[in-house]
Amino acid sequence: MINYWPLIGILLVVAGFALRMNPMLVVTGSAIATGLIAAMDLHEVISTFGKAFNDNRIIAIVWIVLPVIGLLERFGLQQRAAAVIRKMRNATTGRLLILYLLYRQITAAIGLHSTAGHPQTVRPLVAPMALAAAEKQHGGLTEDEAEKVKAYSAATDNVGLFFGEDIFFAIGSIVLIQQTLATYGYSLAPLELALWAIPSAIAAFLIHGARLALLDRRLGRSGQ
Repeated sequence: MINYWPLIGILLVVAGFALRMNPMLVVTGSAIATGLIAAMDLHEVISTFGKAFNDNRIIAIVWIVLPVIGLLERFGLQQRAAAVIRKMRNATTGRLLILYLLYRQITAAIGLHSTAGHPQTVRPLVAPMALAAAEKQHGGLTEDEAEKVKAYSAATDNVGLFFGEDIFFAIGSIVLIQQTLATYGYSLAPLELALWAIPSAIAAFLIHGARLALLDRRLGRSGQ
């Protein structure tokens, strides 16, 4: 008989986020509770945490990257990125973000997921450049307009990564899809699943690219 009690951990996560508690504490607490409810002793739960951390130790690179980005920003990285865009005559927010979307999808499709992202490229480079392009084309932006440009910059990274990474067959999401389909009797190789991700990636590029092109028009109308 299937034991559904460990699913209480999901409710704990939902409740913790709803109460706006510290996300790290919520996730850690719910994971420990789930393990204990699943009849694991505390030592086994902690051992599982340690094994997961060891298997994914590349995450520790973040602690090296963040100080470097902080130093670069301290010495004017955002200002220099914005200055470069202001010198480009035909640069617009939409065109810049479309190019970044293309770059993000291509690099994700060949497995280079960590070459870009919110902390290392969007915040210090992409968002300031997009804002500079908008101000150069439409003049000063209101707070709402500036926040919209930042949101589109972050969304562009999300769309590019999400729909680009599944083209790379040696990734966890492809393995998960393969195993799920196998349980229902569909035997597919990872490469076959990756090829079927290409039409979705193309559609995502066209749809989000059109939204970015429309962003230029909206900023132009609001600036008049």
